[in-house]
Amino acid sequence: MRRKNRGRNISGIVLLDKPLGLSSNKALQEVKNLFFARKAGHTGSLDPLASGLLALCFGEATKISNFLFDANKHYRATGKLGEITTTGDAEGEVIESRPVPELDVARLEAVLEQFKGEISQVPPMYSALKHKGEPLYKLARQGIEIEREPRQVTIYSLSLIELTADSFTIDIECSRGTYIRTLVEDIGKALGCGAYVTALRRTGLGPFDEADMVTLDTLKAVYEQDKTQLKQFLRPTSSALEDWPEVNLTEDMAFYMRQGQPVIVPHAPTEGWVRLNVGGERFLGMGQILDDGRVAPKRLLGEGA
Repeated sequence: MRRKNRGRNISGIVLLDKPLGLSSNKALQEVKNLFFARKAGHTGSLDPLASGLLALCFGEATKISNFLFDANKHYRATGKLGEITTTGDAEGEVIESRPVPELDVARLEAVLEQFKGEISQVPPMYSALKHKGEPLYKLARQGIEIEREPRQVTIYSLSLIELTADSFTIDIECSRGTYIRTLVEDIGKALGCGAYVTALRRTGLGPFDEADMVTLDTLKAVYEQDKTQLKQFLRPTSSALEDWPEVNLTEDMAFYMRQGQPVIVPHAPTEGWVRLNVGGERFLGMGQILDDGRVAPKRLLGEGA
């Protein structure tokens, strides 16, 4: 007999403030169990040594997880100057030490300026990228190094928060695929002394920021007091697409959309992805503008999403 799926059919997004020391998958499972949810997934992992915004998608919201995965990210990172580690962060072994030059804010900001806009990064060996089906970090732990192709990423903003004698803290807004460890290492190289990440926190993802987050301790406390109140932390699926152009459909248009048919919508955008609403209230899913101007359904959600 086929095993029956456990859990409730709930849909929405929980914006977790992932604590240090916990893997993203472990955090997902803990929250999934608190909500007793049948289906859940996250939108791009944070290392155990990183904290901050981890968007957890439940039920129908898992259909939009790729869009959050592709969204711009916001981080706050601290780099230790004068040392280089095997992993680019505090988890690795120090393999080289160099004297730290006398730095002032003006000099460091001039170096940061070099990394704004579109830049080229070589992905680190200690990453989840795969080579012939094997994650690079597993090969790195075996002492194997694979040549990696540089990739283009975009640093939309990069500002200095704090500078001490041997460290700096920066605020970064960047595109998907940006490695903050690599960015900090490259800043260290540009300064001539090396650097590695000692603290990393994700503070924003797409339309969400720090103010939207809830801690795991808060979720557990609410669960112990009255688990029915956990629903207050479940955001609607549509909140992930708040910055998308909106197209309002009539009930008739929505009917044809659900049959997989594109429709003509007066005053719709002329290109790109759009957020589909019915009657200005009910979220239907995602659509895309065709070359002839019609709106085509691309990923529709079930009721209650």
